[in-house]
Amino acid sequence: MILATAGGAVGLGNIWRFPYMAGENGGAAFILIYLACVFLLGIPCMLSEFIIGRHGSSNTFRAYSKLSGGNAWRFVGLLGVLTGFLITGYYAVVSGWCLQYVYASVMGELSGDASYIGTYFQEFSQDPLRPVCWTVAILLIAHFVIIHGVRGGIEKASKWMMPTLFVLLLVIVVASCLLPGAGKGMEFLFMPDFAKVDKDVFLGALGQSFYSLSIAMGCICTYASYYRRQTNLLQSAVQVSLVDTFIAILAGLMIFPAAFSVGVSPDSGPSLIFITLPNVFNQAFAAVPAVGWVVALMFYALLSLAALTSLMSLHEVSTAFFYEELHLSRAKGAVLVTVSTAVIGAFCSLSLGAVDFLTVGGKSLFDLFDFVTGQLFLPIGGFLTCLFVGWYVPRKIVRDEFTNWGTVSRQFFGIYLFAVRYICPLAILVVFLHQLDII
Repeated sequence: MILATAGGAVGLGNIWRFPYMAGENGGAAFILIYLACVFLLGIPCMLSEFIIGRHGSSNTFRAYSKLSGGNAWRFVGLLGVLTGFLITGYYAVVSGWCLQYVYASVMGELSGDASYIGTYFQEFSQDPLRPVCWTVAILLIAHFVIIHGVRGGIEKASKWMMPTLFVLLLVIVVASCLLPGAGKGMEFLFMPDFAKVDKDVFLGALGQSFYSLSIAMGCICTYASYYRRQTNLLQSAVQVSLVDTFIAILAGLMIFPAAFSVGVSPDSGPSLIFITLPNVFNQAFAAVPAVGWVVALMFYALLSLAALTSLMSLHEVSTAFFYEELHLSRAKGAVLVTVSTAVIGAFCSLSLGAVDFLTVGGKSLFDLFDFVTGQLFLPIGGFLTCLFVGWYVPRKIVRDEFTNWGTVSRQFFGIYLFAVRYICPLAILVVFLHQLDII
């Protein structure tokens, strides 16, 4: 279950978002601040969701309802379910892009100069059919795993998917670090330049730790509902956070040495994966194109695995809610989620250029979903969860869950309670206000 929970947290946020965030914010200095945010913010917030989920032993909405006695706090759980459901729809679009790039690598479609690679991504993402087909395809793969349940589906899949992802990542890291000039990339990643640190770097690192650990999406709370009473929640939160952070650092080691080797700027932004990296592979392995082909194929297979592990956890949040609250079978609940999120994903994909009218307030439907969930729902949900556990849930319940009813040391309980009452809400509030350009 630790692998399953880590699989839910490890995804495109680590392998796609973390490297370009580090690249845009100075590299090593950003990473040090990010690590501090993971341990000061991420672990207490994750532990809070573990406590709610295991105590409720049900879907996120019902878990909050049990602890709140059915009052208004239960809607924090409903917000988590809604957030996970909406993210599933548009996240499946990006996950589908990963499958397309696996196919393109196999077919040799990613060989060419930088302008061709940029045009290839633009034309593909704006195509009315192909991205939708890949979106549906990856949702069907996630659906197949989900209908087999947590033990028979998610946990079993995670046992081979997470180690496979780790091995693939290590292979590409070694290939990247052996390139000529790769040392500059490792220096960028591990030699901090604190002169580049400003308010935006602190806030960017805080937001990335929140996004990367899947806080307030319902995933952590839902998985915790399957935890046994003997599970050490603090230890589990630390283990998941360490796995998540280690994968993110390896992703940086995979990308930056290769980028510096061929003179690609580390602050290339979100396009680093889908536009910049194919060009990196082509240039870095120009002398041996076959090796470049293998590395590119392995990389996008890795990215697809990471996307799928997170998509499975997001899918499970809504599936658990529907089959428990609507009294459906697990299979019917999963079908309802798969079909509805496929429709959302199709419209989000079409809004990226294939259809002009799918815009709201100047934003494409895809960008709107990303903004509403990532910049509004996630910070609000995390903030309210901290207040709920820190100030509303009876202290005895929180302490009993934290200590496994007295069988685990309560040495860090006071520190945890202080963090979840004061440090975490304040930090999340600062990120939220910054994203809205209020501070």
